[in-house]
Amino acid sequence: MDIASSRHADFSQLTVVHQDEFSQRPVLCALQRRSLWLLAAVSPFVFIEPSPYEFAFLVVLVLFIGTGLRFPPAALSLVAILGVLNLGYTVGAIHLFEKQEVLYWILTSWYLALTAIFFALVLSENTGERLDALMRGYRFAAVVVSLLAIAGYFNLIPGAQEQLTLYSRARGTFKDPNVLGAFLVLPAIYCLQQMIDEQAGRALRNGIAFALIGLAVLLSFSRAAWGILAITAMASVALNFLTTTSARKKVRILILMMLAAGVAAVMLSVLLSFDAFANIFKERASLVQSYDTGRFGRFGRHVLGAEMALDYPFGIGPLQFSRFFPEDTHNSFLNAFMSGGWLSGVTYPLLIVTTLLLSLRSQFVAAPWSQASRVLFITFIGLASESFIIDTDHWRHFFMLIGAVWGVSIASSRMANTNGAFESHAVGELNWTTR
Repeated sequence: MDIASSRHADFSQLTVVHQDEFSQRPVLCALQRRSLWLLAAVSPFVFIEPSPYEFAFLVVLVLFIGTGLRFPPAALSLVAILGVLNLGYTVGAIHLFEKQEVLYWILTSWYLALTAIFFALVLSENTGERLDALMRGYRFAAVVVSLLAIAGYFNLIPGAQEQLTLYSRARGTFKDPNVLGAFLVLPAIYCLQQMIDEQAGRALRNGIAFALIGLAVLLSFSRAAWGILAITAMASVALNFLTTTSARKKVRILILMMLAAGVAAVMLSVLLSFDAFANIFKERASLVQSYDTGRFGRFGRHVLGAEMALDYPFGIGPLQFSRFFPEDTHNSFLNAFMSGGWLSGVTYPLLIVTTLLLSLRSQFVAAPWSQASRVLFITFIGLASESFIIDTDHWRHFFMLIGAVWGVSIASSRMANTNGAFESHAVGELNWTTR
């Protein structure tokens, strides 16, 4: 018998705390899951403000509060960190509140903090089913926005190319191609995990979704998204290969990776036959662009901004960096210092490191959502790394990811405490979906 099957039975009683209570409200639970699916499904449509995501979030928030939303004590740490972070932003912006764009920036920061807390609370209970619904909605959104991005790039929708592309780069329903690329990393890794775990039919459907998402990332010409997707995909495959005890699964992983590499090679060869694609690909494939170098280039601004932060303990305020330099910070860690002074500058790295450590800790807890936790962990490392070269501090999906990591980590910690010990995944595998 496969170790996964035997061990899954051991944890069937511990899928989530309060499981009996949830099972007594099947209609309500189904409604909650569908609302989470919908929230994730509309998350990429942000070309208008306020976006459909904002309206959907308010509806889902009211639904969960109205039907009972528990507040685990472990979530207080996240509330405190996000509260201090945004307090620094607010203090740094006091003298700029007459500027509408600054006030809107502050309100957006508080709002995104609320979304992260919401996802942490929601996913800390009934974790497997709710996380599954959220991820399936995210995958649906990724496929839709990828199709739109591809159609826009190849001008398959008359009159829509200008809306769906920017500077000859696919952006889909986002305002920036870089955000499109970053948004697609999590569902891509999710699809990859499903290709490894699921039976042939579902694996094939996820393989098609992965190919569409990968093509959209490629057409976004986001160097960061290219690198992060490649690294996180390889890390996911390597971890699956190293932790599985099934020889059949190891062979399956090797076959899938060879097929994926072959499809990617063919796809890239076909695209490179188009001069327009080849020219911009050659330009974007360079590790260093002209705007990265020089005293006021991207990395030069990082150094100058770090020196400037020492002279402004309360920061210079949100959206003010470009008044001193040719462009924005393109570094979320530096932007925290510039926007909210030393208080936010210290708190933002604390948020990232704490989230990372919590997610790492949950990797050693054997739980039904272990594979999902791995997907979140790998993706968070990638997107957090991107914060060093781009401003991620107002990305909706990044705060959704932070909240999801905290929620799953809280649930995993509760399960570990129930069992009395942490257990390594190397001893076996667990299914994480609850279909």
